Amino acid sequence: MARKTRDPGFGYNTKENAKSIINDDGGSNVNHINRKRNINDLYTFFVDISWSQFFLLIILVYTLFNVFFGLLYVAIGIEQITKTKGTFFADFLNGFFFSAQTLTTVGYGGIAPKGITANLIAAFEAMIGLLSFSFITGLLYGRFSKPKASLKFSKNLIIRDFKGHRALMFRLMNSRKTVMIEPEITVTLSISEKDEHGEFKRRFHTLDLERNKVMYLPTIWTIVHEINAESPLVTYSKEEIKNLDAHLYLLINYHEESFSQKVYQLHNYDFKDVLIDVKYVPSSSFDAEGFTVLDHDKLSEVEKM
Repeated sequence: MARKTRDPGFGYNTKENAKSIINDDGGSNVNHINRKRNINDLYTFFVDISWSQFFLLIILVYTLFNVFFGLLYVAIGIEQITKTKGTFFADFLNGFFFSAQTLTTVGYGGIAPKGITANLIAAFEAMIGLLSFSFITGLLYGRFSKPKASLKFSKNLIIRDFKGHRALMFRLMNSRKTVMIEPEITVTLSISEKDEHGEFKRRFHTLDLERNKVMYLPTIWTIVHEINAESPLVTYSKEEIKNLDAHLYLLINYHEESFSQKVYQLHNYDFKDVLIDVKYVPSSSFDAEGFTVLDHDKLSEVEKM
């Protein structure tokens, strides 16, 4: 029986065609305003941004540091580290590249500080460089070691006839080659409808599944919710289900061998993604030597019933 559940954290209030709170990739879709930030949020920020953003930010900060110190060396007199080239741009380049050598502690030896002011600036810059690269190393380790699930979900939900009833289905698989140990899934249905006052409200149901837990999963898992007399979708036709302002919120957890610990992943389906009277194409087969072959490209492939 599908259990009507209290607010699982999304809130009851909504509006017509409101966007889902959870993105398809499991990330939050909430825009925060007036949120106070502090230095303790820096680690979370750097660990959660994409790899391209991470390296772009490092290159940008590294360049800005060298520009700042390059200009500083020109301001105190480039003669304190090397002979002047006679133009501001040429002297700035000498200061910029000397700053890069000092910041990274490479020190080629072609340019060296001579005055007390230049030595003080270089010593301070070297300290900043050591601290900065230690910080970056810690962030790299944190990003690589952060436990993450790596699940792929079928692009669409399907509704088809199943065991004398209708059923709502979707598929998932592990995008890694490791075996998922004791995967378990919870599926919450959210339906937005007008109440007697004309305001949109959310109703939540924890859906009963044909199976919500397996011992291990080396290939693909088709999640099935039978639309029987106890299902909250039983009063709707197939076309009405497709047109519902509804979402499925998924929470999957399993033991990940790569990290030797339990990992979690969220996912969201909009009922606009529903396909009617189709079935999934088998995605696994056997090769000539008897080994199981899993085709990742067929995860979302369907065919007419």
